[in-house]
Amino acid sequence: QVQVVESGGGLVQAGGSLRLSCAASGGTASIYTMGWFRQAPGKEREFAAAITWSGGSTFYADSVKGRFTISRDNAKNTVYLQMNSLKPEDTAVYYCAVRFPARADYTVWGQGTQVTVSS
Repeated sequence: QVQVVESGGGLVQAGGSLRLSCAASGGTASIYTMGWFRQAPGKEREFAAAITWSGGSTFYADSVKGRFTISRDNAKNTVYLQMNSLKPEDTAVYYCAVRFPARADYTVWGQGTQVTVSS
């Protein structure tokens, strides 16, 4: 059974950078897509970025396009989210999630990692 664990969150000033990591374990060959979502206080969880496990196609929300880069290292079963030019509105708990083939939704979620951007 696939499990994911996020790391790399923290406190950073506006304009700074952070890199989040998501390590997957247990049956990773069955993964179709891995995504990053975020939830700010008082707001709904929203999609940030995703990458297909095999082909490496990437997808971004408009709010992060040009600032965030998602990548993967299949040998390490790890997905990264490089976040540059961070803004206070990027403050949120960031979650890694897994989508399997023939599923429209993400069904495996990590515990989340806090990212706080100070102005």
